Amino acid sequence: MTTVTSPLAGRAIGLAAVPDPVFSGAMVGPGTAIDPVREPSTAVAPVDGVVVSLHPHAFVVVDGEGHGVLTHLGIDTVQLNGEGFELLVNKGDTVTRGQEIVRWNPVAVEEAGKSAICPVVALEATPDALGGLREDGDLKAGEALFVWQ
Repeated sequence: MTTVTSPLAGRAIGLAAVPDPVFSGAMVGPGTAIDPVREPSTAVAPVDGVVVSLHPHAFVVVDGEGHGVLTHLGIDTVQLNGEGFELLVNKGDTVTRGQEIVRWNPVAVEEAGKSAICPVVALEATPDALGGLREDGDLKAGEALFVWQ
């Protein structure tokens, strides 16, 4: 069992509210989404594990049980080509929950015409594998988002 914590401060809104059909339809996997606070911030690791995928706009950390958790910073932010994002770790690094991964600014993302909404997805999970899913309310970075059973 893995507790997945929020990589960002903001408000939980649930995947259905994500303005992208791939995420809102849970095609990537089940999870939730965060409407981040509108200030420069740093996304942190949602679990202890290894960074297996790392891009300026998104990262995946796989825990010791093989659970991969995707954090996607904004929607269509791949089109920004890394501008406004600063990587603080490297692919292959072992990280601990709460460790800083990417520095970014949701305001700059919105000024570039993109959504700042951040999906947090349990890759290759079934919806019934997640418990305690947060889909509303304010969150601090590090607060529980869901439990992966």
